[in-house]
This record gives sequence, C-alpha cells and structure tokens, in this order.
Amino acid sequence: MKHLLPLALAIAFLPVTCPAAEPSADEGVIRQIIADEISAWDQGDAIAYSRHFAKEGTFTNIRGQFFTGYDAFLHQHEHVFESFFKHSVLHQDIVSLKFVTPDVAVVNVLTAVTGVVHPPPGMPLDQKGRLRTRLLQVIVRSHGEWMIVAYHNVDLKPGVPVPEPQ
Repeated sequence: MKHLLPLALAIAFLPVTCPAAEPSADEGVIRQIIADEISAWDQGDAIAYSRHFAKEGTFTNIRGQFFTGYDAFLHQHEHVFESFFKHSVLHQDIVSLKFVTPDVAVVNVLTAVTGVVHPPPGMPLDQKGRLRTRLLQVIVRSHGEWMIVAYHNVDLKPGVPVPEPQ
C-alpha cells in the first residue's frame, strides 16, 4: 500500500485534457438548415426558404400574425420577398441550440436583416438600418428528416441591448 501512494499522487497531478466536444451529426444538420435559410433568403427564394418547414408547422411572424401549415409559410415568404424584404440580406447567429430529446431541437437565433427599403409597418430599424429579431425554431426529426414544426419571430424594440452579429 505504501508503494501505491506515490503512484496515486502522480496520477492525481497529471494534466487532465478533455477533447472539445465534436458537434453531433444531428447538430450539423440543424446548423445546415439555418445556413440554408440564409442562402434562400439572400436569393429571395421562398420555396427554398420553406424547404425545411413541416406540412403542419406553426409560424408567428414579427408582426404577431399566426399561421399554420407549409402553404401559409410559403405564401407569407413569397409576399415578403416581393415587398418588404426584396433584395434584403439575412444574417443569423445561433444563440442556443439544444436537443430536448434526440429527435427535438430548439434553436434560438439572433437575426439582422439589411437592405430593407420599406420595413413592415411598426417594425423599427436599428441605428445601422437593420431589422433585428430573435427567431425561435423547434425542429423535429420525423421519419429520418429534420423539419421545422414551430417558427416564432419577434422584432427587437429600440433600447433592447443586443450583441452585434458575428
């Protein structure tokens, strides 16, 4: 026992290194959905922007309007890409990505939309001319495919502190 004490002390003082957690394949898929949204938005492509939206998903827009279903989500984005957000550019920073079960992810995104010529009524632009929002998306895996089942977007009011986009 006496000979084991120096060995135990040596082991106790060895540097402990833990490899950084690698993102899971599922996290990569979720992050790609967010990247796909950015690309589709920047192209003004409502069909591509709606690609990951579930058939019966729910959608609350920045004006507080509530819609159900893929068709409504697509229609609303066709409208905004031809009006308020025509030729605008979307930036999204993932603030939080949590798996509440292996098949359910909750993603909180901080957005900045630039190039907004005519913002929606009541939607203030920040001092740099950007529309800033917080977007919460619930993304569920069903039959092997990740789909957005809830999309809730709120605009940031003047005076609310928010970090700059990364």
